[in-house]
Amino acid sequence: MATMILVRHGRTTANASGTLAGRLPGVRLDERGLEQAAKAAERIAPVPLALAVTSPMERCQQTLSVILEGRAELPAVVVEDGVSECDYGEWQGEKISTLARRKLWKTVQTQPSAVTFPGGESMAAMQARGVEAVRRHDAAVTAAHGDAAVWLCVSHGDLIKSILADALGMHLDLFQRLHVDPASISVVRYGEGRPSVLATNTHAGDLSWLAPKAPPKRGRKSSRRRNEDAVVGGGSGPGDGLTGNELGGAG
Repeated sequence: MATMILVRHGRTTANASGTLAGRLPGVRLDERGLEQAAKAAERIAPVPLALAVTSPMERCQQTLSVILEGRAELPAVVVEDGVSECDYGEWQGEKISTLARRKLWKTVQTQPSAVTFPGGESMAAMQARGVEAVRRHDAAVTAAHGDAAVWLCVSHGDLIKSILADALGMHLDLFQRLHVDPASISVVRYGEGRPSVLATNTHAGDLSWLAPKAPPKRGRKSSRRRNEDAVVGGGSGPGDGLTGNELGGAG
């Protein structure tokens, strides 16, 4: 299957002021957020992209614009409601410090699968739509461009955490153990047997190893199934051709 790069939008004015933006319009990247998006763009630049998917929220589309600026070949862009921000209902626009004093806050931290935001959606519904959306696009990219293709999804913190939790086989109630910072990059590959989480919440590092490699020489047998297996001991890292889990150590 193809490889998915997940990027959270850069820091916004709401993030900086401690406000839960939710789906409020007009929330844009601040100066620091633009710098973060530019750094993510530098990291992703060596990787050809078969598709770019973005949340409809302005901050995500703004982040994607920075990432795609100056690329020689632009991918098709899809605005996808399935990866939009969680609908926090009456919570959106409130200060985080105020929300942290509410009774529901503790449940959000310890049992998010039981949370439905007042006037909004449940966290379980958020995860379900997000996972469905990225798996649907991943299957379409794979069918159109092959297993070596790479595509990009720009979304939101809780949404990306829920996608990573699903890929890791974690119950939603454990997803608060994950961190997804502004403009951080995570990488997931959905294999035939199981997903492989290649990176989470990264802020630096060369991503050129994600670029599709040249096809095997004529007569060489395909190692697709082997590439999806985890190497005992961890493998030798990116480019060893032995495992999809290419960020593993040597032992």
